[in-house]
Amino acid sequence: MANALQEQLLKAGLASKQKVKNARTQQRRDKKANVDDGSAALKQQIAEQKLQQAIKDKQLNEQRFKEASEKGQVKGLITEFTRFAITLPKDAETKFNYTLDNKIYSVYVNDKIQAQLLNGSLGIIRYEDKSYLVPHKLAVRVKLLVPQWCGYLWDETAKNALEQVSDADDPYADYAIPDDLMW
Repeated sequence: MANALQEQLLKAGLASKQKVKNARTQQRRDKKANVDDGSAALKQQIAEQKLQQAIKDKQLNEQRFKEASEKGQVKGLITEFTRFAITLPKDAETKFNYTLDNKIYSVYVNDKIQAQLLNGSLGIIRYEDKSYLVPHKLAVRVKLLVPQWCGYLWDETAKNALEQVSDADDPYADYAIPDDLMW
C-alpha cells in the first residue's frame, strides 16, 4: 500500500489520476530539495575564511600604523602633507570625484590641477574630513604607511591596461573628438 488515502480518493472520484501523479512528483521534488548537498556548509566555510582574512588584514594595518606612530612617522607625514599641500583655487569650476572607503568625495579644481591629477603628478589625501592635494611621491608614502587616508592615487599599470583595451577595441578610433566636449 503506497498511499491508502490517494487510492480511496481515486475510488470515490474526488481525485483524478493526473492529480495523484502530480502529488507524487511534488513529493519527490520536495525530498530532493531537502537533501543537503553540502553547499551550505561550504558557503559558511568560505564566509568564515573571508571574515578571518578581513580580521587579519585589519590587525596587520593596525600593527603597521602603531609601529609608524611609535617611530613618529605618522606625525611627520601629517605635517609634511599639510605643509606641501596645494591650495584649492577659489574660482575652480571642475568637480573632481574620488572614492575612499566606499564613499564618494569631491573637490573643485581648475583645468591645470585636473590635468596634473590625471597624469599622475598629484594625489589626494583625506585626513580629518579635509582633502589635501599633494605631490605623487608623498601620496605614495602616505598610502604605504596609512592606506585609509589615500583618496586618489594615479596608477600607471591601470592606465596602461586601459589604453591597451581601449586601443584594441575602439570602433570609433578613426573619428575626431570635438574640443568642446566635456565628460
